[in-house]
Amino acid sequence: MPRRARITLANVPHHIIQRGNNRSACFYTDDDYWQYLDWLREYSVEHGCDIHAYVLMTNHVHLLITPESSEGLATMMKCLGQRYVQYINRTYGRSGTLWEGRFKSCITQEDKYVLGCYRYIELNPVRANMVEHPGEYLWSSYRANAQQEACDLLSPHGTYLALGRHDDDRQKQYREIFKSELDPALVDQIRAATNSNYALGSEKFAAQIETTLGRRASRGKPGRPRS
Repeated sequence: MPRRARITLANVPHHIIQRGNNRSACFYTDDDYWQYLDWLREYSVEHGCDIHAYVLMTNHVHLLITPESSEGLATMMKCLGQRYVQYINRTYGRSGTLWEGRFKSCITQEDKYVLGCYRYIELNPVRANMVEHPGEYLWSSYRANAQQEACDLLSPHGTYLALGRHDDDRQKQYREIFKSELDPALVDQIRAATNSNYALGSEKFAAQIETTLGRRASRGKPGRPRS
């Protein structure tokens, strides 16, 4: 049975997760994290993908990306993934796959859903009990988005820019939204949409995507369809 074609749209933000094979580690030393980020920067520019947020966990990666073309996202992830696997295999004398099949993704509605993905991504180390505050974790975009840390990898999304007129205002407002817990229902919605490659957003947003693409972009309702 052919696998379901990925839902991808140009100029729409996408939440992405790529896991290590069998949930095994993908990063072993600080050099590995830096190397991945260097290549992420290189290939995002080459393939026209704006990176808004990221976190590199021990055995998986989360990204929030807006591609300029519908093909750019998959091409970027393929080039990045292959080059990183070659580096890991060469560096650690291993062979075979590193990633768990295809990366998972979902197109994301703007407004609260984009900011929800920002928070979901950058709070991963907190949910994993690795740190108490996202600013304590080195391998995420939080310190650039919230604490003025220099980062030439990131391109702020319009929803983030709308938080304030100036960098100081935006980062202050961004820190404020991290003071409250992320709604568990939104966490579940992000996970479900990403794992199933459906639209993350309102029913109206999903319907608009379905009209644009001519295919289903939301989970079907349980039960036998009516004739």
